[in-house]
Amino acid sequence: MTTPQSSASSRYAWARPGDVSAFLGLMFDNVAQLIVFSTILIQVFDYPAELVLTRMLPGTAFGVLFGDLIYTWLAFRLARRTGKNDVTAMPLGIDTVSLFGLTFGALGPVFKQTGDAVLAWQVGMALMVMMGVFKIAITWLAARLRDFVPPAAMLGTIGAIGVVLIAFMPMLKLFADPLVGFVSLFLILLVLLRTFELPGRVPPVLGVVIFTTIAFYTLQGFGLVARQDETLAAAAVPLGVTWPVPTLGFLAGMEIALDYLPLALPLAFATIIGGIDNTESANAAGDPYDTPSILLTEGFSTLVAGLVGGVIQTTPYIGHPAYKRMGGRAAYTLATALFVGLGGILGYLSWLVHALPEIVVVPILVFIGLEIGGHAFVAIPRRHVAAVAACFLPVLADVAVILGNQFLGGAGVSAADLGGPAAVSWKALELLAAGFVVTAMLFGSALAFVIDGRFYAAALTFGIAAVASFFGVIHSPLPGGATFLPWRISDPTPWATAGGYAATAILVWAASFLPSSSAEEIP
Repeated sequence: MTTPQSSASSRYAWARPGDVSAFLGLMFDNVAQLIVFSTILIQVFDYPAELVLTRMLPGTAFGVLFGDLIYTWLAFRLARRTGKNDVTAMPLGIDTVSLFGLTFGALGPVFKQTGDAVLAWQVGMALMVMMGVFKIAITWLAARLRDFVPPAAMLGTIGAIGVVLIAFMPMLKLFADPLVGFVSLFLILLVLLRTFELPGRVPPVLGVVIFTTIAFYTLQGFGLVARQDETLAAAAVPLGVTWPVPTLGFLAGMEIALDYLPLALPLAFATIIGGIDNTESANAAGDPYDTPSILLTEGFSTLVAGLVGGVIQTTPYIGHPAYKRMGGRAAYTLATALFVGLGGILGYLSWLVHALPEIVVVPILVFIGLEIGGHAFVAIPRRHVAAVAACFLPVLADVAVILGNQFLGGAGVSAADLGGPAAVSWKALELLAAGFVVTAMLFGSALAFVIDGRFYAAALTFGIAAVASFFGVIHSPLPGGATFLPWRISDPTPWATAGGYAATAILVWAASFLPSSSAEEIP
């Protein structure tokens, strides 16, 4: 006899027309990361293209395959448990922040110092293995944070990353070639914000991608848009099967990798915090996922990627509400898992990386970022809007640092060459940007607690910020935002930042003894 719950689960509409658009969004997002990843290693650090495209890329893509398959299964499990037939799977992909952090902070420097690309690859594998083990080990403790951190802080952090990193940064690429960029952006927004039916029932997003790709190459032929960089095209390897076989090769890079743990572990912890935020975001959108399951999956997918040659960690992607709005269910994560994973194995990802114009892909990221940012402001109590806005400040600083380093590098100088007020402002910018994910959550939490009159909780939050800044988890003055023991570095900044937060904690605690308006009296 069929119970109501099992009957409802049998009606789970796991594959819907909206899965096509959701798949294209998640797939192109991952492909965009692979474009950046391959470009940095091959063009900037002169890594052998064959090693990147036949070893590092397939291993990294396999982590996406593993994680998205598990998230697909978790969607079925949630539908069975809740009886909902519109569950949207949690998206997973390559982590953008650690992509830049590990390529510029570890993989590139190791190759430059040793001149041995294989050893540098093994160091990257070792870092993945250690980061995966670390994430798995702290899952159960980290998952409890959801019981203590206000939704405004979690959703605010996600919203800030969505608007500032996922939407704003790609906008710069669109303005570099506005003739195609503007058309591509607003056509994508048009078909994702409104429902259209194209001739031949072509999925609208796919139709826009095909149209703008043809337009790009046509205009390129007439010299009206910038040509695609040919470096990756020349580096692409022939199609062929490259199985990501588990190996103990990471052991050879373990000794060197230990030196880079102060950089790698904060990156791993940031994705754990992001995973908690993403789970809260999915819950607000109507899909109450189990937080430990989401975090364990990202930990194991990172570990598996490292064991088969991957060098960039995976993470739950910010944007579950956006994929739900597209109409995605579970088929889109299944399709992404197979497309990206098999693409690394069969080699067609290396071809796609250089054949697909980036300006055609990034508008989908802009939509996802805007959708996430908007959701953060409407899914929390109105009185907490300022707490959400506070989360944007550290993320804005991170973008400013990224762009500033690009400008300085293009001018042939570095931040060390700055002097006077410019040097002071730059240092302050780097301090605010370092550990920006954790900082954003602390800012949002403290402000939400203050708004609600929970002064003890706010004081405790500032106390946690003091400890975190004392060891460089946030506001690290070291290159790459590495953690440290404060008595082992000469920079007095950790003592000043920790002291500032500690003093604030005491004053906020003292404020609890003063009369103040209640949260209900605040609009």
